[in-house]
Amino acid sequence: MSPPDLICVGDVMVDVGVEAPALVRGGDVHGRVRIRPAGSATNAAVWAAWSGAQVRLHGRIGTDLIGRLVAESLAERGVLAELALDPEAPTGSMLVVSEAGDRSMVADRGANGNLSPGDLPSRLEAGAVLVSGYLIFHPGSEEAARAALERASAPFVAVDVSSWPLVEAYGPDRFLEACGPASVLLANEREAEALVGSTGVEAAKRLAERFPLACVKLGARGALVAVEGDVLEVPPVPAEPVDPTGAGDAFDGVFLASLSLAAPVEDAAAAAVRAGALATASPDPWPARRSP
Repeated sequence: MSPPDLICVGDVMVDVGVEAPALVRGGDVHGRVRIRPAGSATNAAVWAAWSGAQVRLHGRIGTDLIGRLVAESLAERGVLAELALDPEAPTGSMLVVSEAGDRSMVADRGANGNLSPGDLPSRLEAGAVLVSGYLIFHPGSEEAARAALERASAPFVAVDVSSWPLVEAYGPDRFLEACGPASVLLANEREAEALVGSTGVEAAKRLAERFPLACVKLGARGALVAVEGDVLEVPPVPAEPVDPTGAGDAFDGVFLASLSLAAPVEDAAAAAVRAGALATASPDPWPARRSP
């Protein structure tokens, strides 16, 4: 079997979204509850497959109904999911409660926190490899993240920073050291600022001093891509915002998939911005699978 275009290593989760005008402590209210598959690396894998790439995902799930449903959903969208089964921890989940214009979240990493080097093959050969930063931040999965980066055999080995508060808690210099084997760093503007203390073009330039290719995702303002000392400003694609969840992951998946398929950096970044806009304009972070 030939190597895939992209290998993603990271979280496999479900989001439980709750929308209500206001919650009543100890009582009942009417609202909307949605359960949908999620996880940063998982989202990126699905969007990469949607763009036409051959994608493999490595992660860890529980031996529960939710884990089986996520695995089935991945297969339906063309992602080859090689998921280790955790006999004790449940599949990871995120509770997102939206009320009166405010949003609160509770995360349970579950089996994701137990991902180990033994759950990964000895060699990760692909056109590109993406490792989620969430794995680095969690002590239970940090060793697996480092192993994934060391075992990666690809022209593009990427890390998505994932969370600016976790960067600050973990330590920026320590995080950059953990990302040492990577050749691509993907961050939103707040994450870039947490790492290098600057924003915009200056942040992209400073990250490019450490990585051959660095992306700063600007959301509705497009993106910045720094390569070989130059910073490319990628214009935004207009979109009516519905739910920004997963937009950055869509960018990652399509960007790396495009690069692995030999697209120029400029074209890959433009395609990634379009994917991010599509994700922002959709209530579902996973796109429907394209017809072959």
